[in-house]
Formats: sequence, C-alpha cells, structure tokens
Amino acid sequence: MELRLEPISPGDRDAVVDLFNYYIENSFAAFPEQPVPCAFFDRLLQSTAGRPTVVAKEPNGRLLGFGLLRPYSPFATSAHVAEITYFVAPDCIRRRIGSRMLDRLLDRAKDQGISTILAPISSLNDNSIAFHRKHGFEEVGRFRGVCIKNGTPFDVVWMQKTL
Repeated sequence: MELRLEPISPGDRDAVVDLFNYYIENSFAAFPEQPVPCAFFDRLLQSTAGRPTVVAKEPNGRLLGFGLLRPYSPFATSAHVAEITYFVAPDCIRRRIGSRMLDRLLDRAKDQGISTILAPISSLNDNSIAFHRKHGFEEVGRFRGVCIKNGTPFDVVWMQKTL
C-alpha cells in the first residue's frame, strides 16, 4: 500500500478530529465520553511541545491515521520520556499503518534523545494491548477502575518500551 507519512499539520484538523471522535463514539480506545470539538485539535498539538507527530495518508490525501508523542512530565528529569497516542482508520486496521506510524515516531524520538515511550491503554482495548506487545512494549502498571465511560468502568494499562 502506497502511504505518505508526514508531520501533523493544521490542514489535518478535521480529519484528525473526525477519526478521534469515531473512536470516542465506538470504542474504549479513546477515553472521552463525548465527541470533541475542532478546538481540541489545537490543544492536542500544543500538548506535543515539539515532540514528533505523524499522519498517514493515501496518495489522494485521505487520512488513514495519526499519531503523536507528548512529554510525560514537564520536569527536565523526565525529558527522555514520552507518551504515545495514535489511531488508525477502522477500515485500515491490520494493514501495517499503525506499525509504520510507530516506527516513524520511534525514529524521530531517538533523534530527540527520547529513550522511553509510555503507552496508556484502556484495559478494554485488547487489540491495542496486543499491538504494543508485538512491538516490544511491556505492561509495567495498571491503574484499576480509574476510568468510567458510559457507565462501564475500566483500568488504564501502562505499557513501556525502552529505545
């Protein structure tokens, strides 16, 4: 599959928000209960604080996924640690798009001196947990019952990969 990988840009706003909202409304992969407004996109990009971002697009420009790293902590003592977030269009799952975005983000992370990646994942998202395990992440913690979405409680599973 021909795929373009590039940093997230302001022109990706609607497609990124639409994809994130899909996962809000149809799964436990995204934690919010209600769809987010377009203004969420600006906060999302601000949260990256210069860390790597990526969108995966078809040659015609259709967004197939997005991902980003954001600082784990504002303190310099954790400057080498980043949290990862990414989502792939539901009709594109298992087409290596997530793997390619992950590889791009990890390469860029190494370039910035990041050596530890953390992934907070819903305990109800078995596919994401399996994906991360397949890519060398290990479960390092679990916050039990810290989220309740649409009346359903779930844990947040923390997975970690050392680069």
